[in-house]
Amino acid sequence: MGLHLRPAGILCKQATRYQCRIQLETGQNSVNAKSVLSVLGACVRCGDEVRLVCEGPDERQAFEELKDLMENKLEEQLGKESLC
Repeated sequence: MGLHLRPAGILCKQATRYQCRIQLETGQNSVNAKSVLSVLGACVRCGDEVRLVCEGPDERQAFEELKDLMENKLEEQLGKESLC
């Protein structure tokens, strides 16, 4: 299923904690990772590769936390079957 409403909401909630600009890139699309509607509109499916781009004062911290969230913690919070 990929980034459907629940995981997209969790991702965006974490992203809004940071001042930096955070983009989620998939193929030719680049969307604001702080906007649930933008993330949903990116139509990220299970197995898709995404690129997380953070630019600004707290970019390193934002990148590390969101990367960890996407790689590990979303599955823990939702259960693996919810993501794929």
